[in-house]
Amino acid sequence: MTNELRIEVAGSDSLSPATHAAVLTLCNEAYEEELASLFATFAHPVHVLAYLGDALVSHAMWVTRWLQPGTLPLLRTAYVEMVATAPAYQGRGFGTAVMQRLAAEIQDFDLGGLDTGSEGFYARLGWQSWRGPLYIRTATGLLPTPDETMMFLRLPKTPPLDVTAPLSAEWRAGELW
Repeated sequence: MTNELRIEVAGSDSLSPATHAAVLTLCNEAYEEELASLFATFAHPVHVLAYLGDALVSHAMWVTRWLQPGTLPLLRTAYVEMVATAPAYQGRGFGTAVMQRLAAEIQDFDLGGLDTGSEGFYARLGWQSWRGPLYIRTATGLLPTPDETMMFLRLPKTPPLDVTAPLSAEWRAGELW
């Protein structure tokens, strides 16, 4: 096996069944939970896959979501999901490499976004914490989500933001944020 990290970017529809299974296995191991039902809720994800030789060692993906900061128009957001590195390979910079490649790939979006419990990891990669209240847009109005956190990445198309303003995302099945 080579020690050189190889990173590929692919839409979910172009992944083989074996690669889909490898991604799910990697994420299940890294998150220590069964994630197949959650994966099924993601619409048209784009995967960033890191390999050492033939072994998938790290993964991240994004889906398109529509976030609205304050009274600004909806922003086309690359919303990051399932950032994971196989336990045996953690702490070796593979997650950082995957997130750097992901950031390079989403430059045409208005904003990058993610929900995490690992703010320090993302902050050192340029992500910032949203400090205003968070909401989910539903058919009946805004649903407050006071226990959630959200981080964002400014991109070339990101307008000036008041990060203390309310921020909302569309409702979705699975995890709201």
